[in-house]
Amino acid sequence: MESTAEDTLEGSYDPERIESAWQDAWVEAKTYRYEGEPGQDPNTTYAIDTPPPTVSGSLHMGHLYGHTLQDFAARFQRMANGDVLFPFGYDDNGIASERLTEKDLDIRHQDYERREFQQLCREVCETYEAEFTDKMQSLGTSIDWDHTYKTIEPRVQRISQLSFIDLYEQGREYRKKAPAIWCPECETAISQVETEDDERHSHFNDIAFELVGANPPREEFVISTTRPELIPACVSVFVHPDDEDNQDLVGETARIPLFGHEVPIIEDDRVDMEKGSGVVMCCTFGDQNDIEWYQAHDLPLRVAIDETATMTDLAGDYEGMHTEEARDAIVEDLEEAGYLRDRREIVHDVGVHERCDTPVEYRVSKQWYINVLDHKDEYLEAGEAMDWYPEKMFTRYRHWIEGLEWDWLISRQRDSGIPFPVWYCTDCDHEILAEKADLPVDPLSDEPPVDTCPECGNDTFEPEEDVFDTWATSSLTPLINAGWDWNEETESFEMSNPELYPFDLRPQGHDIISFWLFHTIVKCYEHTGEVPFDATLINGHVLDENREKMSKSRGNVVQPAEVLAEYPVDAVRFWAASAAVGDDFPFQEQDIVAGEKLLRKLWNASKLIDTLAPRNPPEPDEIEPIDRWLLAELDDTIETLTEHFEAYEFAKARNHLRTFFWNTFCDDYLEIAKTREDRPSTQYALRTAHRAFLLLWAPIIPHATEEIWQTVYADEDGTETFDSLHTEAWPEPAGYEADLEAGETAMEVISALRRYKSDRQLPLNASIDAVSVHGTLEGFETAIQDVTHVETLEVLEEPPEITTQVASIDLDYATVGPKYGAKVGDIDTGIESGEYEIDDDADVLRVAGEELESDLFEVELERTYSGDGVMIETDAAVVIIDDDTTE
Repeated sequence: MESTAEDTLEGSYDPERIESAWQDAWVEAKTYRYEGEPGQDPNTTYAIDTPPPTVSGSLHMGHLYGHTLQDFAARFQRMANGDVLFPFGYDDNGIASERLTEKDLDIRHQDYERREFQQLCREVCETYEAEFTDKMQSLGTSIDWDHTYKTIEPRVQRISQLSFIDLYEQGREYRKKAPAIWCPECETAISQVETEDDERHSHFNDIAFELVGANPPREEFVISTTRPELIPACVSVFVHPDDEDNQDLVGETARIPLFGHEVPIIEDDRVDMEKGSGVVMCCTFGDQNDIEWYQAHDLPLRVAIDETATMTDLAGDYEGMHTEEARDAIVEDLEEAGYLRDRREIVHDVGVHERCDTPVEYRVSKQWYINVLDHKDEYLEAGEAMDWYPEKMFTRYRHWIEGLEWDWLISRQRDSGIPFPVWYCTDCDHEILAEKADLPVDPLSDEPPVDTCPECGNDTFEPEEDVFDTWATSSLTPLINAGWDWNEETESFEMSNPELYPFDLRPQGHDIISFWLFHTIVKCYEHTGEVPFDATLINGHVLDENREKMSKSRGNVVQPAEVLAEYPVDAVRFWAASAAVGDDFPFQEQDIVAGEKLLRKLWNASKLIDTLAPRNPPEPDEIEPIDRWLLAELDDTIETLTEHFEAYEFAKARNHLRTFFWNTFCDDYLEIAKTREDRPSTQYALRTAHRAFLLLWAPIIPHATEEIWQTVYADEDGTETFDSLHTEAWPEPAGYEADLEAGETAMEVISALRRYKSDRQLPLNASIDAVSVHGTLEGFETAIQDVTHVETLEVLEEPPEITTQVASIDLDYATVGPKYGAKVGDIDTGIESGEYEIDDDADVLRVAGEELESDLFEVELERTYSGDGVMIETDAAVVIIDDDTTE
């Protein structure tokens, strides 16, 4: 889509035609391709560690908002600093892709061989990825599509398996049979970060336990539980050492109701004495406390719930029931047998798997872990070394690390995922790891690198069937994009693009600080000893218009496709720049409408400028004061916007630029320029400002600015090559100096005089014989006279005589009434009769013998001019117009 400098801007702005055309042109021309060279100065390269979205096929408002923020940063940095890597990735391995495939094909993974099901996952994901790519391109993002990766592709599998082997060799990983968090729905172990609390309705059940033995201190005691289905898994009862009421139970033996087995009663200071009766049963396993007691007191293991949340044979008559079904049945039988003392409804937090909202269980299984608890201080220091935008988000990161109680569990019992490169000796269970040169491998189909076990000499091996947690791979994105790999010749890890690492920016949502950001720091810090990125940009969530979270169940989801079908992409991008980074904010359509109006304003202003000034006027020897003032204001705006973009303050940048462009330039200066179009100084200022506006708006509204730039300024060098606006240099202040205060006052005076004429239905070229102004105007007097057709302009050294009177005094009766009671009537009378005094600063009102502080009243002042003419006050000036001289 090429244009020439002879083209003109015609008609209205047509986003439907223009936006799709430029999106295709940018991709075809590889406008955003990263062209950095390995070994170049990292300070000349800006690299973004972009989040790989889970393959779901649906672009939601969070994607639209988050990726647009990233694009603001990429576009600005590309113009300001040159080389930018803005890659894209798809997280297409793990539970998410597995569930998508099952839903899309209406199948169950259990019904297929692993490889067969994995191939189905690949095929389904490829379809959705193609659709998602099209949708991302439709947002006008400046992604380098040549740097696209998938977390299941062979290259990434190799890097993921290399990461595992490196951490294993460092002693940072271990395999252990131990209690682990388990999702019954997904039928896999999960890590602590994948659980979240969810409010659920439940019941507290008070259940009587009998004491057994020769001389028990009492017949029974009561425990309170929300999970009676765990009773068959009970292995002990605990009492707090300071619980005087229940100390007589310590050392005794209790019989479990309905099931009859006997358990010891032990004291432990982890018991919460304020909860229930203060006596608690320990089951294997109901929660983290149960696990700690199991380990600390060497308790037996009783597994009453299997991997699918189904009761085992240990549950007796309840075998085969789902836990919720068993819960109701056991409570009913407890009541019938006389053990249920009370039952009351409650609402409490339940740990659930964040992917499927299923309440988690705790099961003993053999899993792989990464040590993180012993390096919490290092990870905290790594977070402190980064710049956080906004800074307050570091608190979430710190709280997550401080609250860690588990090492990172990285193995998953699923079919879709990257396999562990491990085999086990069938005799001694010794671990055999793949050779780095052979990666990627799949132990289910590949042979181990040894013929016999180096520990025992056995020659048969069992492949590891588990796959990596998807976060164990997506946490490697900086290393993936920097080309991290093992060099066989040097026997060391190297990067093919070391200039990218550490990355300059990690953009992501605040909801995955404990997921993606933390795990990336863990992996990259352990592999390289460095923090993987210099700064992190944390975006908030898009809420509905009532500030409620969007959800299908509430029916308040705003679909991006519907928004983009109704409004220009650039208008939606304008909306995306409306909120402070990090804050959740409501979707407000009026902000998109405001963006649409801005596009029309920019288009129409560009058309007008094309009629007022040649496209490339030379800089005149002398620039007149009003034009110099505009260029000085432009310099100030460029400096301010640069600071905002560097600090990722996109909302501030947008708002500042809109105010300057719309109010100062269009409403004030451009109207003035219409009367000065033959002046070289004005022509030069118009074109200089116009070029700058297109460059400054480019990161936020790329389509409209590209269309105008290519139509008006393309091919100035006489070539027909496509040089995108978005590869032009970011503008820099040109060093124009002017009295900004005087210029601003002049603009106010001009606006006041134009408004005076409009209010009286006078033509704007109507002359005014005499105007007096009190305000700073030095150097702008002639410009004011020329533009507003004033014959005589006098600048007053002293302000005119203006009388200031109190127009009204409003009391805060909600406060005054209770404080002064019956006296309020006298106060009102005093105010109405004018019998009161007010300090010059309106801090104190003296009336009816009382002194009211400023927070109890509000004064409205009225200023009047008693001289000849009409007075108009602006923020910085007082303007006196002689009515008799106005024609």
